[in-house]
Amino acid sequence: MLGQLLMILVGILALIGAGAFSYFSLEQTMGPREVAQEAPLIVAKKETAVVAKPTSTQTTIKKPVVKTPVPANGTLVPTKVIAEKTVVAPGPLRAPTPTTPLPTSTATLSMRGVIEHTNSARAQNGGLPALIENELLDRDAQMKLDDMFAKQYFEHVSPTGIGPADLAKTAGYAYVIVGENLALGDFESDQALVTAWMNSPGHRANILNAHYQEIGVAVGKGTYEGHETWMAVQSFGMPLSSCPATSPALKAQIDTNNIEIARLRTALDAKKVQIEATPTSDSNYNIFVGEFNVLVPEYNALVESNRATVASYNAGVQAFNACISAAGTH
Repeated sequence: MLGQLLMILVGILALIGAGAFSYFSLEQTMGPREVAQEAPLIVAKKETAVVAKPTSTQTTIKKPVVKTPVPANGTLVPTKVIAEKTVVAPGPLRAPTPTTPLPTSTATLSMRGVIEHTNSARAQNGGLPALIENELLDRDAQMKLDDMFAKQYFEHVSPTGIGPADLAKTAGYAYVIVGENLALGDFESDQALVTAWMNSPGHRANILNAHYQEIGVAVGKGTYEGHETWMAVQSFGMPLSSCPATSPALKAQIDTNNIEIARLRTALDAKKVQIEATPTSDSNYNIFVGEFNVLVPEYNALVESNRATVASYNAGVQAFNACISAAGTH
């Protein structure tokens, strides 16, 4: 009995010892430990700049309004006058050589007779108005006649290069359109000569040109290619004065205005650069703007005035050019 009690006591003591050992081991493996903490992130604070507000004693500069110049664009450019004039010169007409020579008395041509029959042909073909004899065109035709006999040629352009336009200029005839008909041979009469021209399409068109208003004629007998024969010249013209005249005075005023406009524009551009380079706090800023604004109305007024002058001039030029162009269509 006692032995059993001792064994029980020994068992109890063994259990107590095993529990103590287990607790000590568990404490070594699962007991509280020191945790290594990460260094805290340091957030750098931004320095906020504090802008000092102007005190009540500071003066605020008010920027003045800068006036705007009117652009001087292409509407200020005058229209160009058409310089090209028209010259109509169909190939020269030679009379057929008669089988028997005509008596000298029946082969006489006259300036007056040629003009009369020319106007008769115009009246009979569309009722065209009669051409007025012009002494400058008479001179033009006579120079042509004399030159052909002198230089022995039968063409609209001389061997030295002189043509109808050159003759008109030499005669002092200012024209919109000129024309020339030539004939060579022993025609029976003035009427026969004009009839021969009317039977030739190019010469007929020249005689019936509705744009012509004036005429000059020269007829003469001389030696050509070794024998005596007649030559005849018709010089037609539409004088420059028949077209509405342009105004040289307006053109001169436009040129003067454009020079002044360019000068003012240069001054404005220079003043604008000066304004933009000057701080608004500078005491000179308002002075510069004031000087700029004084020039702007003067510039704008001149531009608008010149625009009206150019429009008036251009209207005249366009009417003149239309007249010149219309005369060139025949």
